[in-house]
Amino acid sequence: MSLNTWIGSIAAVCTTVAFVPQVLHSWRTRDLSGISLPMYCIFTTGVALWLIYGLLNQDYPVLIANACTLVLAGGVLVLKLVTSNKKIK
Repeated sequence: MSLNTWIGSIAAVCTTVAFVPQVLHSWRTRDLSGISLPMYCIFTTGVALWLIYGLLNQDYPVLIANACTLVLAGGVLVLKLVTSNKKIK
């Protein structure tokens, strides 16, 4: 594996794992008041586009990291939407 691939892989792990504490906190407390809905919508869209980019370029560190990040960020986004809808009703 090349140095570039190692650096990309380590960066991918770091940026993906960084979401785990937020997901755990959001899941446990159901308190997403500090989460910006527009920011998470834009971010999740960006991650989905990075995933497509990784697929198109067969860039596996980008592909794997963004697939995992999409699941994590998407989970927070869904929780935010669900808790926001409950407050409106």
